[in-house]
Amino acid sequence: MKHELREETDFHLLVLSGEIDLHHSPALRELILDSLKDGDALLIDMQQVSYIDSSGIASLVEGFQTAKRTNLDYGLLSISDAVQQVLGITRLDGIFPLFDSEEMFVQSFSR
Repeated sequence: MKHELREETDFHLLVLSGEIDLHHSPALRELILDSLKDGDALLIDMQQVSYIDSSGIASLVEGFQTAKRTNLDYGLLSISDAVQQVLGITRLDGIFPLFDSEEMFVQSFSR
């Protein structure tokens, strides 16, 4: 897994690529939780993620729960087919806020 964390004007953008598995999920968990500690909304770009297993999903879920508990906006951006398949199987595609663009994410909490 490779990542880039960018601080945008209204939120943090975490861009992920590669495989997210048991080996990489602790780092993902730490990235997500550290980003949320700053008190900013978090958007995770999943477009270049080629594989994700249950441990990676667990990190995303924990981030979502933390954001919800602390009233922070959280979403997934441009999820890849591989991620979409896993979210569909686990029925989490109806739980996570999914966005096609950064602008749509900002509009969702600017109202």
